[in-house]
Amino acid sequence: MKKLLYLVLAACVVTLCFSSNGWTQRKTTIKVGINAPMTGDIPKVGEGTKYAAEMWLEDVNKAGGIEVGGKKYPVEVVLEDNESKAESAVKANTKMITQDDVMIIVGPQSSKQAIPAGDVANNYETPMISPWSTNPATTADRPYVFRGCFLDPFQGPVLANFITEEFGFAKAAVLYDVASDYPKGLAEFFKAAWEEKHGAGSVVAYESFTTKDTDFSSQLTKIINSDAEFLFTPQYYNEVALIVNQAKDLGWKGPVVGSDSWGSAETVELCGEACFGQFFSTHYAAAGAKGATKEFIDRYNSKYGYVPDDVGALTWDALRLAQAAIEGSGELSGNVKKDRAAVRDALAKIENFEGITGTMTFTEEGDPNKCAVIVKISDKGEYEFYKSICP
Repeated sequence: MKKLLYLVLAACVVTLCFSSNGWTQRKTTIKVGINAPMTGDIPKVGEGTKYAAEMWLEDVNKAGGIEVGGKKYPVEVVLEDNESKAESAVKANTKMITQDDVMIIVGPQSSKQAIPAGDVANNYETPMISPWSTNPATTADRPYVFRGCFLDPFQGPVLANFITEEFGFAKAAVLYDVASDYPKGLAEFFKAAWEEKHGAGSVVAYESFTTKDTDFSSQLTKIINSDAEFLFTPQYYNEVALIVNQAKDLGWKGPVVGSDSWGSAETVELCGEACFGQFFSTHYAAAGAKGATKEFIDRYNSKYGYVPDDVGALTWDALRLAQAAIEGSGELSGNVKKDRAAVRDALAKIENFEGITGTMTFTEEGDPNKCAVIVKISDKGEYEFYKSICP
């Protein structure tokens, strides 16, 4: 009797191993990690990341999964909150790689989190795409780390050239967070570009503050007394509202120009009319969008009740890039380390990818060659396309 039972069990195992579609395929799930600031200083950035990921996963599920090597595999999104902190972003990447066995990571968004998290991803040889981090250090000497946006060494000169041509100004003021990688780096690139055009000393006020500061009156008073013609502040939406309104209250009359960190839907909501008429550089403009970009905007707006910011659009592109790399990896071996390497190699070879934020081909550093968009905030608080500036 025991012998018969063993034979039946053995037959069952054989049947499971060699049944149609295969045991390995049925058990393999493609896991995509999302490292986002769901809490902390910029939760709206995390929200846009999450919503774009939900939409992408919805499409993948409708298609029956992601097809690799002629087989379709189910997909799971693993979302970790980095709390807008560098140390939390590092922990999130470590967990997703070592415990969750994710194949690829999208995020973090901000350079302050993306730079240290990228070090973890590269050390564990796990491909990572930061949709929004513009600091060069995010991808530098990290073959496993990519990004979906332009870089600050490009954005700084774009803004310097635009302000010079648009306004004819020669004297600049800069206000930035010295404790955060993104604004500090972009402030430096902008200052260098401005002084190259207008000479040493043409940045007549170069003021800084520290993360969590809310009173900028001392720095703004110095700026107002400096004879500067405009103020450049590459800060996030929660700080922009405070800076612009405090400047107006202190008597500032000139333009305040921003960067891609202004792109959140919260910027105008918090800033109000003080931000109307101001300009900033960014990755795409929702107003007047066409084709696939408009389709994404309309779907997002219908689903979540507001127009997606550049974070949402860039996250959508980053996830589609991740999908294209997984599909182009050849086949899944079932060994996550081997599959990560194949996905990384496929990602590096992507050319002329048509994203909703622009066409992308990666450089050897994992950076895309992309155009920047100058946006004007209308008197209705809408982000209007003003002009495009390409490399």
